[in-house]
Amino acid sequence: MATSKEMITVHTTINAPVETIWNYWNKPEHIVKWNFASDTWCCPKAENDLRLGGQFTYRMEAKDASMGFDFSATYDKIVPHEFISYTLEDGRKVTISFTVEEDTVLVKESFEAEGTHTDEMQKAGWQAILENFKTYVETNS
Repeated sequence: MATSKEMITVHTTINAPVETIWNYWNKPEHIVKWNFASDTWCCPKAENDLRLGGQFTYRMEAKDASMGFDFSATYDKIVPHEFISYTLEDGRKVTISFTVEEDTVLVKESFEAEGTHTDEMQKAGWQAILENFKTYVETNS
């Protein structure tokens, strides 16, 4: 019997046009500059085929080379400038919404929890990456 996994949601409000946010979220030349949770990690490589059934792979590594992993998924739904959903390699689902609110955009990301780390650790890590994205967009747009 399949059990439903707990959904964890992180969000941030970004002061930039949704078109800029969308491009920075999806283009590999930008992804490698923000897709990590702390200054001790990096994202040296990103590949992204943004289309229904397309896949992405982001390489996540500790800067001291002590560990690293590929973060990969297949796209399930894409509504440009509004919504993305994908399925991770381990079967967990992720959704991201981009909601324009006057001069800002609310970016909300929900993901199914994995069983290795606590929900609090997972939420903190995903929120840190999202905040890093916000800083990158607002600094570079």
